[in-house]
Amino acid sequence: MKLNILCIGDIVGRPGRRIVAEKLKSMVTDMGVDCVIANAENAAGGSGLTPQIYDKLLRYGVNLITLGDHTYRKKEIITTLETGENIVRPANLSEQAAGRGSAIYTTGKGPTVGVVSLIGRIFMKPADCPYSAIDRILPQLEQKADIMVVDVHAEATSEKIAMGYYLDGRVSLCFGTHTHVVTADERILPEGTAYITDIGMTGAHDSVLGRKVENVLKSFRTQMPFPFEIATNDVKINGILVTVDSNTRRAERIERIKIDADSPETAGYDSDDGKPEYFNSNF
Repeated sequence: MKLNILCIGDIVGRPGRRIVAEKLKSMVTDMGVDCVIANAENAAGGSGLTPQIYDKLLRYGVNLITLGDHTYRKKEIITTLETGENIVRPANLSEQAAGRGSAIYTTGKGPTVGVVSLIGRIFMKPADCPYSAIDRILPQLEQKADIMVVDVHAEATSEKIAMGYYLDGRVSLCFGTHTHVVTADERILPEGTAYITDIGMTGAHDSVLGRKVENVLKSFRTQMPFPFEIATNDVKINGILVTVDSNTRRAERIERIKIDADSPETAGYDSDDGKPEYFNSNF
């Protein structure tokens, strides 16, 4: 059976959430999407996720949520991580860390989609070996999921590409997140795994990774802290649409997706964001 999986790049703040709210349901209908996976680790004020936003993303039509290095930035999400069945933190964090490393969604057609999140180790905070983590998880996940997807949340392109080849033929799709800039290397690897180094960002693109340009430039030029506020101009959804045969578990097509907002965004924050962490220069 052929299934279409839509993966949405890092949702950044209110602008990213609003375009998902406005566009996702029509995208699912128009593209014949069977499962929506979204990276939401920047969804709350640009850093972290809150329970309120988690609930809203599910109502908008997101089926599985992945996270990354900002998983625990909002402490109120910890209970959700411990109880939610469709949200994953990086599997190669400590085994004692709150949350789960994999989750499964049953599509309307019947086949199941399993997702795993991994975090990189180059230019990132310390984490366990992602190769050991995925080797531990996949044998268990393949007993439950017809299609397996891996989100590699990492800085270095080399680290993501290497993981793509390591997983070729073992999962249906391996995509990268974290750098917020979509890459043009989408392809089907030799053993049938769809791959792209980064699926980009869902938020304001007239920005530096979703933040207002002026203060980011001031910080880079002076090495002093400035508030990295959420930008609001040129809002887009970046992502990929992948077609997978659930019988063979091989990907048959991968396509980059870019959707523009219908109207300009007016605000970078709302009450769901929690208290903005203005002086955090870590995107």
